[in-house]
Amino acid sequence: MEKADKGDYSFSTCWNIKRHESGAAMIEEILSLGFRNIELNYNVTFDLLRTIEPMIERGDIAVSSVHNTFPFIDDPDYGTDSVLLGFDDETKRKRAVELMVRSAEYADRYGAGAVVVHPGEVPFDYDADGELKRLYADQGPASSAYRARFLELAERRIERSGVYLERISRSLEEACDIVAKRGYRVVFGIETRARFHQIPTIAESASIIDRLGGAPVGLWYDIGHGMMMERMGLYENDATLLAKQGKVAGVHIHETIGLSDHWCPYVHSGNNSYFDRFLPVIEAAPIKVYELKAACEPETIEASHRMIVEKLAVRAKERINEASRR
Repeated sequence: MEKADKGDYSFSTCWNIKRHESGAAMIEEILSLGFRNIELNYNVTFDLLRTIEPMIERGDIAVSSVHNTFPFIDDPDYGTDSVLLGFDDETKRKRAVELMVRSAEYADRYGAGAVVVHPGEVPFDYDADGELKRLYADQGPASSAYRARFLELAERRIERSGVYLERISRSLEEACDIVAKRGYRVVFGIETRARFHQIPTIAESASIIDRLGGAPVGLWYDIGHGMMMERMGLYENDATLLAKQGKVAGVHIHETIGLSDHWCPYVHSGNNSYFDRFLPVIEAAPIKVYELKAACEPETIEASHRMIVEKLAVRAKERINEASRR
């Protein structure tokens, strides 16, 4: 059964990329959900692009965004969980900048508005994020063991973050200069992350964006990741996020259950109101992308989207009614 048209909403290929060898078949499955806008994620290979690009050229789909590093490069140094733009090795840092510019080249070629970027991290010499998540699961975030360890690791993160934020900002500035000279009309969206040590937090993204002073860099707000980091205690979402809405380049729409992400909002959590707090940023974001896991079924995706659209329509009607009463 064909699903309702999803309008300007986009859908990431992360949902079904692992079950397809043909790029065209992967896109056709997404089209069957009613989406015409696509985010091409970082696992899209050159082989997959061979059958996707004709669909773009024919206008069968529109590409809303591509996810750095794009197309896929089989090197963990330039993958999604890496120091990347913050490398102290200058050769590696420069290579990371080159690859991000390459992602922008593809985005511009496809008419996409943004490149989603995982800019980097504060490296630890052990799995600090994994340790915290195990404590969270075993003893709970309110336990004395979790709180003590979290505060200790958070202090270390703050102490070490400055140099990486400096390098990331410099790398983004260099990439923006190249992109401007080449005339690419894309924005780099630096994405809120799912691990304690990864950059940026919302505050870190604001400092990077402010430092770059008008360059085409914005916050890519990943809602599910924001929920995870709030539950772990790294930052809160409400006031800080709403204050930065003017700098939001786009959103990844999904919900987190506990510390498990990429679920369909409202439907999988069974909570019909908690996700409401994120509706304002979905409404404000120029690019709105569902980023869901393979376990999300088409009917569940349809139900979740319907709830979001209906709730946003109610918000819009309330604003009109309020304005008419003034």
